[in-house]
Amino acid sequence: MAKEIFMPKLSSTMEVGTLLQWLKEEGDSVEIGEPIFEIMTDKINIEVEAYDAGTLLKKYFQEDDQVPVNYIIGYIGIAGETVPDASPGLSGSEVEVQEQAEAPAPAATDAADLVGVGNSVSQNGEKPRATPAARKLARVNELEIGAIQGSGPNGRVQKKDVVAVIERVGAAPKATPLAHKIAASEQVNLSAVTGTGVNGKIVKTDVIAAGSKVEVAPVSIPSPRKKMSGMRKVIAERMAQSAYTAPHVTLTTDVDMTKVKELRASLLPIVEKQTGLRLSYTEVLIKAAAAALSRHPEVNVSIEGDEIVQHGQVHIGLAVAVPGGLMVPVVKDVLIKGLSELTHDAKEIGQRARENKLLPDQLKGSTFTISNLGMYAIDAFTPIINQPESAILGVGRIVDKPVAVNGALEIRPMMTLSLSFDHRAIDGAPAAAFLTELKQILENPFELLV
Repeated sequence: MAKEIFMPKLSSTMEVGTLLQWLKEEGDSVEIGEPIFEIMTDKINIEVEAYDAGTLLKKYFQEDDQVPVNYIIGYIGIAGETVPDASPGLSGSEVEVQEQAEAPAPAATDAADLVGVGNSVSQNGEKPRATPAARKLARVNELEIGAIQGSGPNGRVQKKDVVAVIERVGAAPKATPLAHKIAASEQVNLSAVTGTGVNGKIVKTDVIAAGSKVEVAPVSIPSPRKKMSGMRKVIAERMAQSAYTAPHVTLTTDVDMTKVKELRASLLPIVEKQTGLRLSYTEVLIKAAAAALSRHPEVNVSIEGDEIVQHGQVHIGLAVAVPGGLMVPVVKDVLIKGLSELTHDAKEIGQRARENKLLPDQLKGSTFTISNLGMYAIDAFTPIINQPESAILGVGRIVDKPVAVNGALEIRPMMTLSLSFDHRAIDGAPAAAFLTELKQILENPFELLV
């Protein structure tokens, strides 16, 4: 009997997943545990593995389609087995999907109704549902997306729907927005105009030459707008929630990094020989922060309901910039790891984050976060707490500054640390004691090796 392939629910907040690509084609054999498709959630991109072996019998959705969780997206079974032509959808929704599949096809739409400039509102006044690929193709071909009948879930316009319209009515003449505007105001038929622009594109001078003399009014340049979605939307919601619910207090201190630089220089060849990777200041900071948290456990806490939970282990989250946003993968059990192992773990999760290959477990469980902007010309900043944690450490650049040392002025490599903490869970004195401890550890880092 054929087995359903579902859109998996990978987190408690996940409601839909975007299908990025199929890794198997219909008719291909599939083994248990073999990746069969890749999806994007509100957090990560991830390859989904097969739970059953057999032949991929049916794929109901394509690239860029957004599918609700637990929705049937395909079937695996024995070659030749019969499966539904359309997705049965969620359990109990077969009748609804069947009625949609049997609905009469819309009447052919006239090309004039499909061609427009910048209009993205459907006839009922709502923004039409469409995949990014469909919107791009419609925009390139000057087609009105709201006038195209969608074949996807809930009438969502897919790329194949736009292609069908182009094949039926033909693409609109390629013209610049200004040429469209002039043609509309002067009632010039663009189909009868020969374009002299790049690749035959119609420009304003072509429209002016085709019609009577036209006085062109100044045209304002539009400001691009992009709706927040996916990762950016989640980041916005969580940052706002943290900023509005947790009373942030930030403490700063300057750290003399002279001995950390010496320690790193001494350990570089050793760590590189063991791991093939270069020890960075980030790994030293991770180890030092964990040591300070072990001595000040009142900072290694979270708020759950009306309780303050003090964590028995130290799991450090690392803020990593990725295309389109920010991720916080987690280095687990920092206290029991040496600098070589920390270098391996930190480099691995950082690389996986930038390649969108993090596993869900690698984004869970952090008890304290470090946000390092030391690679930029930033001395200090106020980081926002990564909830449900209660504290986050901001790290600035290392820069040579004049400082007083034993009554004499010297140039030392200095770094500023900024500790933001949730004043509901942590008071100022414990936070200051933790930051002071961290400063002392970094200024005498060889104790980390003991």
